[in-house]
Amino acid sequence: MESNLLTSTNAVRDDFSEYVAHLQLHMALQARNLVPPLKQSLEDSREQLLHQTQAHFEKLVSRRAI
Repeated sequence: MESNLLTSTNAVRDDFSEYVAHLQLHMALQARNLVPPLKQSLEDSREQLLHQTQAHFEKLVSRRAI
């Protein structure tokens, strides 16, 4: 009986973890769409920094253990 409860609890935890990971990815992609476009110029590296920061954040979120 106890092993069935543990298996059920682990299954729920796995399902919840998968849901949270999907939700975090969806939110990160939505946030990317909310960022206003930056002026295109060779002197302005803010857009490159923004993309690097977003990529780094998404990588950290996707690897985060729950």
